[in-house]
Amino acid sequence: MKILVVLDPLASLKIYKDTSYAMMREADARGHEVFTCGAENLRIKDGMVEALAAKLHFTATQSGHAWYSQDDAAITALKDFNAVIMRKDPPFDQQYFYATQLFTLAEAQGAKVFNRGQALRDFNEKLAILKFPQFTAPTLVTQSESDVREFLAEHGDIILKPLDGMGGTGIFRLTATDPNVGSIIETLTANGTQTIMAQRYIAAIKEGDKRILLIDGKPVDWCLARIPKAGETRGNLAAGGSGVARPLTARDKEIAEALGPQLAAQGLLLVGLDVIGENLTEVNVTSPTCFAEITAQSGINVAGLFIDALEKHAA
Repeated sequence: MKILVVLDPLASLKIYKDTSYAMMREADARGHEVFTCGAENLRIKDGMVEALAAKLHFTATQSGHAWYSQDDAAITALKDFNAVIMRKDPPFDQQYFYATQLFTLAEAQGAKVFNRGQALRDFNEKLAILKFPQFTAPTLVTQSESDVREFLAEHGDIILKPLDGMGGTGIFRLTATDPNVGSIIETLTANGTQTIMAQRYIAAIKEGDKRILLIDGKPVDWCLARIPKAGETRGNLAAGGSGVARPLTARDKEIAEALGPQLAAQGLLLVGLDVIGENLTEVNVTSPTCFAEITAQSGINVAGLFIDALEKHAA
């Protein structure tokens, strides 16, 4: 197969843990041709969605930026690839939105895009949990400072987060006695002009923020519990959390098996569910991670499971 991966610059990848790298390495090992480009290299000319993409070659060096080489980039229609994988990291800003629209147009021309452009637009990673209220903690979505203050007064201990971030960026824990309540709310809502999410604080975060991977609607048997470092609320690895792979609990399986078929039916081949304790907190669809950590600690070839599913849907 010819596979196009749309992602951030290759030189920025931390290959010892990067999920996009694991995907591409697995595809290459199976004899597939891997091409890469950035979202900025997508275009429409004469009605056709195209990419300025370069073929990727892996080198013997597996450190630094010397792990790859590339052929000269060339313009290729997205429909001429067997599969297109969107792996650009958030934020889901206007440029990301435009890229998803180009993917939808490309799909109409015969391209096979994973995850589908429409699905990326429909499933905001924070708001998507509201489709599954039976699995969530009390949640508020608002621009209003008074709404947040009322929610804080009701629950006493809450989490505030922006709707477009990743890696724990912009997440705050607030208690009723915090002297910075007003300033934090004003900052996150940009003085009442930006929508944010508030959730009741879940004390089980101390045991880890679990990343459960769904591939083609089916859960990987092990998840990665991201445990906050001392003095930190966020378990995100990017925020200094440590990752511990664990078998799924009965509740994890209940959530994953309930959501999996619905998400797969929407064109979401790869999803990362975030679960704290008994509660679903996020549905990650843009660039889910944790392949390398789960593989290293469990022995499950997660990238292999993903490429299996990709080959099936691209056939």
